[in-house]
Amino acid sequence: FRNTCFSSVSHTMIRGSLSSISSPNLFGSSEKMRRISKISTQKREIHCCNLGELMHEGNPKGPSSKSPKNELKKSHPVPEDGKGEYAWVSQTSTFKFGRKIVERELGDEAKNLKMNKVALFTDKNVRKLKIFEDAQESLKKSGVQYQIYSDVTVEPTDASFQEASKWASSENFDGFISLGGGSVMDTCKAANLYSTHPPSSGDFLEYVNIPVGKGSIPPGPLKPHIAIPTTCGTGSELTGISIFDQMSTHTKTGIAHKLLIPSLALIDPMVTDSLPKMVVACSGFDVISHAIESYTARHYTTKPRPIHTNKRPLHQGANPFSDFGCLEALRVAGKFFLRAVNDPSDHEAREQMLFASLLAGSCMGNAGVHLPHGLSYAVSGMVRDHQVEGYTTKPIIPHGMSVILHAPSVVRITAPLNYNRHMQAAEALGADVSGKNLEDAGEILADRLIHLMKNSGIPNGLKSVGFSEDDIPNLVKGAYRQKRAIDNAPFIVSEEDVATIFQGAMKYW
Repeated sequence: FRNTCFSSVSHTMIRGSLSSISSPNLFGSSEKMRRISKISTQKREIHCCNLGELMHEGNPKGPSSKSPKNELKKSHPVPEDGKGEYAWVSQTSTFKFGRKIVERELGDEAKNLKMNKVALFTDKNVRKLKIFEDAQESLKKSGVQYQIYSDVTVEPTDASFQEASKWASSENFDGFISLGGGSVMDTCKAANLYSTHPPSSGDFLEYVNIPVGKGSIPPGPLKPHIAIPTTCGTGSELTGISIFDQMSTHTKTGIAHKLLIPSLALIDPMVTDSLPKMVVACSGFDVISHAIESYTARHYTTKPRPIHTNKRPLHQGANPFSDFGCLEALRVAGKFFLRAVNDPSDHEAREQMLFASLLAGSCMGNAGVHLPHGLSYAVSGMVRDHQVEGYTTKPIIPHGMSVILHAPSVVRITAPLNYNRHMQAAEALGADVSGKNLEDAGEILADRLIHLMKNSGIPNGLKSVGFSEDDIPNLVKGAYRQKRAIDNAPFIVSEEDVATIFQGAMKYW
């Protein structure tokens, strides 16, 4: 991608279920599907991402059990009663990708969006970088006025969101620009929302996801927003998601709606040249987990049909469109992730990881994430004294780190729901799968993730970041509130399942 620029025009694509999509060969032969390994002792329904098969698990003795209860039972991808989902939707930002795109085109794009007085969001570290100088010069050259907000909190909280929203409401801004990592972009989305449509109730939780908040839909469009990412991982520039820590409960939650999707993303690979090692590692693992989770998520046809087209959720589950981008993101990451982390002079690798972030972010924005993200919010929200070089001096478990700490434990459990997808993900990520048994897909993918963790400086499980088995009950309590992510898993998740995953994530090597 050196010395090149390409762009994508924002689109909304809706696709209905077709017989070609419903072919078992597209998502993996059902003959290769095996019995579901033990997840918990409770009987449950399990949603398979293999064409929305609805399977039932009784009380198997384990993966070697010959019990008939352990066999997969196939059902129609769309329920006969007509209440199942029948369409998938792709929605993302318009984006431009190219070196020096911010310096050369930010001002012009702001004018194209009718911006005259802009709220420019960043943080204190990014404000010192050349990319921020380039952004200011481009705006000045185009005659766009701006005011800077740099008090963004890394891993933002409900309090920091409210402070940013209060600042944005104090001026008559007609546009927003965010230049920074996921924390900056998420804060800017929230400030845009709350300053444009202040809740009539005065309650900050009005737009926050259920069950933490009320989950109300914004009453109308937001002001235009140009998002400029400075890390290679979060994908926030392409999604309608804004995440924060709720301080009173020590958990993460957020706001999710298509109206929060930025109007335009300017993706400049030059921003990755100066990133610290652990920032690249954590953001890179966010990319990898976005792709794995979206590829192995519950299939869209297993979800209920929305009562109105405007009520279709932002995250719809695995679908043919997101599948392609997920696998390509994993292939790119498998080749370039460790190079990008361990060699700051390898500009090619870091640029490729930014491209992988674009692919995974656009797919995650419509397919959605599930258990690794859902569980991560409790861990990062309950951090005690863990610190990470390259981040702030306050205790922190960066988002990408908290996500990948659970991923190996999760894939060991979800693999039997679709061995093919997990094996394909492992192979795309660089694992040697030649001659391997399909039933070992979960372990192969977990081992590949652990290899990448070891060689990029990620801690060895939850114990290495300050947790123990004694914390599991509180972790489960915090994680199980993340219904948007938990419900997107390929099976119906119990609290016992969440506890099992946390136990498996305590230590890996």
